[in-house]
Amino acid sequence: MAAPEERDLTQEQTEKLLQFQDLTGIESMDQCRHTLEQHNWNIEAAVQDRLNEQEGVPSVFNPPPSRPLQVNTADHRIYSYVVSRPQPRGLLGWGYYLIMLPFRFTYYTILDIFRFALRFIRPDPRSRVTDPVGDIVSFMHSFEEKYGRAHPVFYQGTYSQALNDAKRELRFLLVYLHGDDHQDSDEFCRTTLCAPEVISLINTRMLFWACSTNKPEGYRVSQALRENTYPFLAMIMLKDRRMTVVGRLEGLIQPDDLINQLTFIMDANQTYLVSERLEREERNQTQVLRQQQDEAYLASLRADQEKERKKREERERKRRKEEEVQQQKLAEERRRRVIHDFLFSLKESPEKFQIEANFPRRVLPCTPSEEWPNPPTLQEAGLSHTEVLFVQDLTDE
Repeated sequence: MAAPEERDLTQEQTEKLLQFQDLTGIESMDQCRHTLEQHNWNIEAAVQDRLNEQEGVPSVFNPPPSRPLQVNTADHRIYSYVVSRPQPRGLLGWGYYLIMLPFRFTYYTILDIFRFALRFIRPDPRSRVTDPVGDIVSFMHSFEEKYGRAHPVFYQGTYSQALNDAKRELRFLLVYLHGDDHQDSDEFCRTTLCAPEVISLINTRMLFWACSTNKPEGYRVSQALRENTYPFLAMIMLKDRRMTVVGRLEGLIQPDDLINQLTFIMDANQTYLVSERLEREERNQTQVLRQQQDEAYLASLRADQEKERKKREERERKRRKEEEVQQQKLAEERRRRVIHDFLFSLKESPEKFQIEANFPRRVLPCTPSEEWPNPPTLQEAGLSHTEVLFVQDLTDE
């Protein structure tokens, strides 16, 4: 039977250890003990801190990183699909393209230089995330004002919370980074993202998180995912026990093409989720079995403690009884030594009498009184040697 390590643990700490493991699902008993010791064995604080970590809130003992690099983006097997802008057609199209090319090149070059120089003068305000949920809500409102309320259901929480929910529920997470200044963002949102068939697929098969890169929360995610152009979509899932980017879609993609690409990515990676579900069920069964074993262990431990308590009580009861018997024996022995009892036991003893001694002449206390509530024994009365005592009959007085 699997039992927790009890070295240097009290019974109360052992019970808290098992209770904390049941509440959090942490398999390592050493990790459970370490967490409880960090919180001075305050199980409520330890559990709350663990739940905060699961919700994306950093532990009080683990300061947050500078960027939320919680997703594996280094997998070389990531599926990448980039839609290039269509080439100009005809003489008029090429003429317009060649005329506008110098202006576009100059504009974007100057803009990049300006942004680069601005970094030395004033830090990018987007690098400081102060209200991530507020960033998400603000983007949702601006999106609905511009494109209407017919859109995929936005995840109303931070990026870290979305990752945690996708991991816990074993679902795909589709991340959309909106480039407000990009020329294709508006058309993508109107014609592709808000298309009924796209909305249906996203709402039924995955979680959907979106934010503008002009918002601090969106900018932070952009720094982690490193998109090349807009519109940008990333498919994230739990793979090999890590949240991993398994697909990247960039550029102005049409509704049917988007549906095909998302379906292809999900079908190609579905086996990982199935495998993780099976492993999770096996872990849950193992945890249930361990919990049952721990409960049986605690029940056995309580039964042993109850037996030991009853044994202690029985030993204490016997000890008190023996002490009472001993006290009774001592009292009986003392009674037998009292002067009054000794004389009263003689046949010639009168019913009422007092005892006197000659040298020196004195009356010996032999019956209980206020002055002598407990009459002295022969030895206590100083009669350890041979001495003549006179019994004065007081019966007629």
